[in-house]
Amino acid sequence: MNTKLKFIENPSEHISDIKDYLFRIISNWKWFLFTIPIALAIAYYFNISTQKIYGLETTIVVKEKQNPLFSSGTNIAFNWGGVSDKVESIRKAIISRSHNEEVVKELQFYIEYLQEGRFRMEDVYGMTPFVLNLQPNQFQLLNTLIKIDFIDDKSFTLSVEFKDGATYKLINYKDESLKDFDFEAKNFSQTYSVDEYINLPFLKAQIVSNNSNDLQKGKSFFIELKTINQVTGKYQNIRAKGLEGTSLVELSLTGSNKNRIVDFLNKSVEVLAFNELEQKTNYAYSTKEFIDAQFKNTSDTLKLIEDNIGKFKEQNSIYDLSAQGVEIFSQTTGLDKIQKQLSDRIVYFENLEHYIKSNSNYSKIPAPAVINIEDASIAEMVGELTKLSIHKENLSKEVTANHPSLKLANQEIETARNVLLENISSLKSATNISLTNSTKRLNSYNFQLNKLPNKEQKLLNFQRKYSLTESNFVFLMQKRYEADIAIAASVSDISVLDSAKDTGQGAILPRKSFNYMIALLLGIILPLFLIIAKEVLDNKIHTAEDIERISPIPILGVVGQNSAENNLAVFLKPKSTVAESFRALRSNIQFLFVRNVKEKSKTMVVTSSVSGEGKTFVSINMATVFALGGKKTILVGLDLRKPKIFGDFGLSNEKGVVNYLISEENKEDIIQKTKIPNLDVITAGPVPPNPSELLISQATSELIISLKEEYDYIILDTPPIGLVSDAIELIKYADTTIYVVRQGYSHKGMLKMINEKYVKDEISNVSIVLNDFKVKSKYGYGYGYGYGYGYGKYSNGYHEVENKSLITKILRKFKKK
Repeated sequence: MNTKLKFIENPSEHISDIKDYLFRIISNWKWFLFTIPIALAIAYYFNISTQKIYGLETTIVVKEKQNPLFSSGTNIAFNWGGVSDKVESIRKAIISRSHNEEVVKELQFYIEYLQEGRFRMEDVYGMTPFVLNLQPNQFQLLNTLIKIDFIDDKSFTLSVEFKDGATYKLINYKDESLKDFDFEAKNFSQTYSVDEYINLPFLKAQIVSNNSNDLQKGKSFFIELKTINQVTGKYQNIRAKGLEGTSLVELSLTGSNKNRIVDFLNKSVEVLAFNELEQKTNYAYSTKEFIDAQFKNTSDTLKLIEDNIGKFKEQNSIYDLSAQGVEIFSQTTGLDKIQKQLSDRIVYFENLEHYIKSNSNYSKIPAPAVINIEDASIAEMVGELTKLSIHKENLSKEVTANHPSLKLANQEIETARNVLLENISSLKSATNISLTNSTKRLNSYNFQLNKLPNKEQKLLNFQRKYSLTESNFVFLMQKRYEADIAIAASVSDISVLDSAKDTGQGAILPRKSFNYMIALLLGIILPLFLIIAKEVLDNKIHTAEDIERISPIPILGVVGQNSAENNLAVFLKPKSTVAESFRALRSNIQFLFVRNVKEKSKTMVVTSSVSGEGKTFVSINMATVFALGGKKTILVGLDLRKPKIFGDFGLSNEKGVVNYLISEENKEDIIQKTKIPNLDVITAGPVPPNPSELLISQATSELIISLKEEYDYIILDTPPIGLVSDAIELIKYADTTIYVVRQGYSHKGMLKMINEKYVKDEISNVSIVLNDFKVKSKYGYGYGYGYGYGYGKYSNGYHEVENKSLITKILRKFKKK
């Protein structure tokens, strides 16, 4: 009973020995030997078939530069043209769609050069012996392969395959307009000379040779034209990373063609530098246009006044001023210049005020230096407003109108605008006061001028106008010269530190070593997962340890696989391991008999959970070892539903236990002799309609009592205990019971019923024999099934079943073989 109390009925308590579990996993080495080479082969194919991706970089320096020709005395300074955070602005510009679109147009990357490769169409840009020159402002075939087959170094065949029902479009790259195209012929093919103009409804271009030596016969290439949007989208993955603490920006790009990457990165920097310089000098151009307009007007006015003075002198015969007139001229000329400057300032303030109030883009405000504004705050505020306006313009290309950063930029512009308007108003008032005071002083000199003769007054006024206009002319000439210098001497704030170059860099994708490592891991993990899953889901008994874990019933012994031609393994092969295992069982079973039975006849019941576990095999051979040991033994076939034992002994089953139980025959008539000494057999006889009733009848008890008087050992081959109740009724006759379990066949859950009966003392003196045992390097473990699970397929011959088709019967017979 102590043994029974130690039993823990928990079928999920499986793998307690980690070493044993690892050993069982390693024992499946054939799985790994199969999966690892396959995984590595797949990785190899992936490595050679995957598109190779390369990554190249270029580094630029972003730093605001001032031409050394400019000095503190230079009046025109155009250094408010960009935001203070240059690096961030440049970085944003590089990754913007508008910038990349401009680069694509410059490089004509919408023309794809392809060549048929082993796994795909390969991009051979920069490796073709020719280039395609498209005629401007013409419609070209879009998204369709155009094949170029070189006949020799001077001619080629151009062919296009048009598919029925397909829709084709033409594109004009000048305005990116599209139109439908329908070609009547299914296939087009025509021969052209290199450099010859191709004039087709769907293509107007030239194939121009790069190097005629490379135009070899038989070479084939493909050309495909894409939309600019299609191509630009491919280059949106360009990265611009500002290096912290420096003014450096690192540009990087990945792609399948290193020539394209190199050209795109270098052209991207070139376009960026050009646009930045253009933006930087744009304000100088705007100011120069203003100066040029003023300069032309002043030049025309000066010439007109000069002509008028000459005519006046000639007509009035007056050539020089009097001493008093010279004095008045010298005094009024200075005042005239001051008034001119003040008037110009007021006009500029009014124009600037009108411009700010009537416009929302403040990136093109003329430089205030052109009118010599002494207050530096105006220049600073105009510069700040210009910076903010340019920042907003760049930001609007990247974010939506409701983006917080754009809203913040609008608020900053509005604040700077209001502050500037207030300062303009204040300066305009102050300038008007200065102009009034200057006018009063000039009026006093005009009073003295009225005292001069009339002709001298007019000549003096002519000379005053000429002097004032001449002074303004010289001033504008100087400013125009300064503006020209500013434009010519402006340098870009972007310079290349390290240009992109193909130096033989290897592909970054696919990562071959990494892929092989992943393949190796998968080649190990996947079979490992399957092995573990198989082990976890395996619910069959494989070892004696499995039985010990799930059952408190002791194990009598283990029987190996039968290699004999029938179940008479001990008799046919007495020196086999199977025969030896039954001899061991014969020895072990002696310990199961109580003392008062040892010298008497012994009855042994052999049963199992279901059919197919080998109870008949064990019964026959246990009877055989006892008989060969000199003990008078009888084997009784009590499996009335599915009798078997007669076939192995070559006996008849016409008469047997059933005939005795229904009183047709007496005991002597049903006992049959065998070729094995000391061994008799009583077969089951014909299958009765009521086997259970017969076995529980008084006749069964009388038969066994009678046999005990004549035989030393009585072996009862009973039906499976898990399918019918017959065996339970026969156990009462047993001095000991052998419960047969078959390796790799019996389910763990099948022991549940016998365990319960054993624990409740309904069955005693029972032991388990593990049959059909084969030493393996791996054993499965799994969860036990519930009572009665899966017995259906073992129940043939014990319960009524539906009629099977002929095919099913043949298949079943084949499986038995």
